[in-house]
Amino acid sequence: MPTYYSIDETLARRAKEMNSFWNYEPGSATASYRQEVDKAAAIAEAQKARVDPMYHEKIDRLLDTYARKLAENLNHGYAINARCPSVLIAGPANFPVRKKEKQNRASDANMKEWQEIQGILNRIRSVGTAGISSDDENALQKLREKLARHEREQEEMKAVNAYYRKHGTLDGCPLLSAEGAEKIKAVMVRDWRANPMPYNSYRLSNNNQTIRDVKARIAELEAKQSSPAPEGWSFEGGRVVMNQEENRVQILFDGKPDADIRSALKHAGFRWAPSQGAWQRMLNQNGVHAARSVTEQWMTPSAQPEPTIESQTEEESCSEEPAPFSYPQQSM
Repeated sequence: MPTYYSIDETLARRAKEMNSFWNYEPGSATASYRQEVDKAAAIAEAQKARVDPMYHEKIDRLLDTYARKLAENLNHGYAINARCPSVLIAGPANFPVRKKEKQNRASDANMKEWQEIQGILNRIRSVGTAGISSDDENALQKLREKLARHEREQEEMKAVNAYYRKHGTLDGCPLLSAEGAEKIKAVMVRDWRANPMPYNSYRLSNNNQTIRDVKARIAELEAKQSSPAPEGWSFEGGRVVMNQEENRVQILFDGKPDADIRSALKHAGFRWAPSQGAWQRMLNQNGVHAARSVTEQWMTPSAQPEPTIESQTEEESCSEEPAPFSYPQQSM
């Protein structure tokens, strides 16, 4: 079941009254919101069925982000619509035109935000379909294979261009099949450039940038594997653990943290993992710094370590609101 966030029924009713003579049906705004979240949940479940389980947590986080942001957007929209009545309700006499114009601008901005929120659904659909996750135990091998493939493509494109410059044709190019040569010719015919090449400079530049990016990720992962494991620390009411096996910085509490602490954890990018009984995020330099920042108010001076782990790229979003606590198998 997805997490549903609160819809302000009072605002929804007020917005309806300011724009329509029809009575507001109690609970209809909440019901409509939940229908949209259910549709998003169906998309998430379908994507889970298509990808490796390692991506399921990320999909859940994106779904929760969608549900939360959609509720915030809808509530904001109701507040905007309740600011000023429509001319149908108020009548044309002494109608607050400037106030209505300001309301319309706010509504346009709210609609733009709604469209951006809908883009999260496309992100859910794309999870696990491309790229190599740092959590993958074979990430280095896959990255090296990817690097070799792009380096090979780079050399082949340069060689084909050199052949074309020398002969003025692709016919007989040993690097291309007859079918491959015809496809490139067809593309060159449609090219708007005066003197197109089989592979234009932007293709070479883009591929070269990919090569540099992959090399950087390989160096990053190699440095992480060779560097000493960072140490965790304790604070009043819990401890921080560097879980190498899960590749996560984990914060474990002796009891259920209060609402303010949970809010601080979420703000710092930590998400509740019931299977681990911990609040966690990816184990990298940013994660270690975030753990130190969020726990330093509960720590003794001697317990504050300096992070040592190498940094790496991370995507973050929200996860499901924890259910009632039961430690160590907490349900928050």
